[in-house]
Amino acid sequence: MATRTHKLAQPKPNRLRYPDRRSVYWLDELPPEKTGPTTKIELTPRWSELCKSKKLHTQITLSPGWEVSGWALRAEPSERLCSLAQPQVPAAGWQPDRPLPAPLSRATQTAVATSRICQLALPKRRQVLGGSGHKSKPVPMTHLPCKASAHIELLSTPKHHHPKFEAARSVCWPVSRAARSFVASQRLLELSTPKERKALFEGYDPYVVSQAARSASPSSRIQQLCLPLPRKCSSK
Repeated sequence: MATRTHKLAQPKPNRLRYPDRRSVYWLDELPPEKTGPTTKIELTPRWSELCKSKKLHTQITLSPGWEVSGWALRAEPSERLCSLAQPQVPAAGWQPDRPLPAPLSRATQTAVATSRICQLALPKRRQVLGGSGHKSKPVPMTHLPCKASAHIELLSTPKHHHPKFEAARSVCWPVSRAARSFVASQRLLELSTPKERKALFEGYDPYVVSQAARSASPSSRIQQLCLPLPRKCSSK
C-alpha cells in the first residue's frame, strides 16, 4: 500500500521538454537524427515493373487459309442449327415487285381518244394583262360563261348602309350657347371637390359612446346569456 502511494506521489513527466516533436503522440525519447542528405525511397517490385518501358509488339499477319481441326470436321449440326440455317420464308400475302416496264395491252395500243379527252388535253389559254413593256393582243379564254347567274350578280353588288346609320362624328364641332353660359350647381361643385384623406385613426376617440349605443335595449337572448350558469350559483 505504501509502494502504491509512493508511486502516485511522484510528479508526472514533462512531455513538452522535447523541442522537436515529429509525432502527434507523446514520445519517450527524441527521434533519430537524419544523417543522409535526402530521404531514400525503396521501390516495390510492382513499381519497378511499371518503370520499365513497354515492349512494342509487331503485328503478325496470318495467312487467309488455315487448317480445319479434326473436331470441326467431325462435328454434326443440331436440329436448332439446321432450322436457323434455313432461309426465311416470305409472308403468305407477299407478292413480288411489279416490273417497271409493264407491257401494254393490244386495246390500249389501238385506243382512239374522244373529242372530250382531246379538249381536256389542251392547255388553258389565259388572258395576258396589259401594262408590260410590249403590248400583246388579249387571248380569249376558251371556257367563259355566256351569262352570269342571278346569284352571282347578287353577291357581286356591294352592301348599302342601314337607313339609320350615322357616320363618324367630326372631331371639331361648335359648342352651344347654353353650354357656354351654364352655371354649375352646389351639388356639382361638391362632387367635383376631391376627397380629404385622413391618416389611420386620425380624430378617433375610443372613449366616445355613440347615441345609438346609449339608447340600445338588450334582447331576451342577450339577457339570458348574461346570467350566470345555474350550476355555478351557490344556493343560500
